[in-house]
Amino acid sequence: MLFNDQKTEKLTHTQCASCPVRHRAVCSRANDQELNLLDSVKFYKTYQAGQTIALRGDPLEVLSSLVSGTATLSQSMEDGRTQVVGLLLPSDFIGRPGRDTVAHDVTAVTEVTLCCFRRKAFEDLMVKMPHVSVRLLEMALDELDAARDWMLLLGRKTAREKIASFLLLIAQRSRPISDKPSGLDICIELPLSRETIATYLGLTIETVSRQFTALRKDGVIALDGTRTVSVPDFAALSDEVDNSE
Repeated sequence: MLFNDQKTEKLTHTQCASCPVRHRAVCSRANDQELNLLDSVKFYKTYQAGQTIALRGDPLEVLSSLVSGTATLSQSMEDGRTQVVGLLLPSDFIGRPGRDTVAHDVTAVTEVTLCCFRRKAFEDLMVKMPHVSVRLLEMALDELDAARDWMLLLGRKTAREKIASFLLLIAQRSRPISDKPSGLDICIELPLSRETIATYLGLTIETVSRQFTALRKDGVIALDGTRTVSVPDFAALSDEVDNSE
């Protein structure tokens, strides 16, 4: 069953127009009439860190947008190993209209809030909502481009470039936790443990730790514990993505 109902909570209804991810989610191009249609069928659910949201092969009953938090897409192999194949960050869409089953395991890494739609109701509304259909296609094509870039990262980039690429992704997509004035350090909270980062990037935990330390020593980042990362120079981090060790 998709979107396990155990230990979930229906949240207070929020109007689409005031949604915090409205500007980049599937509804970003929707007009007022289309937003009202979406508003009439959506519902919210929250999942705690570590909770399973969906399992590969389950019936695809619900589609959703990630409003807050981080989740992983993963796939288990026959020998029991699990590979993280994607990150879901705020505004990402989960599920595919027209499909009957879930393609990957979906797990909440942090507390996650989802804006959910019953698949059949959403598919019916898409016929009436051309702006939503166009935006969903754009997001699918962006995801395809990102997957191709990630193939290059995993296959050709150095460990340092992999860590820099991961940090750049989180910095671009996550809301900064710092209250410092604009123009100073960008401060982000990493949603993944070092172990999960290693799995995601195809590295060992020791290599991940060494690369974080090296980037810190070179002044590209600053560390406060294991999860809080400050980026004093965003351009310098961007340059690391294309540099060799």
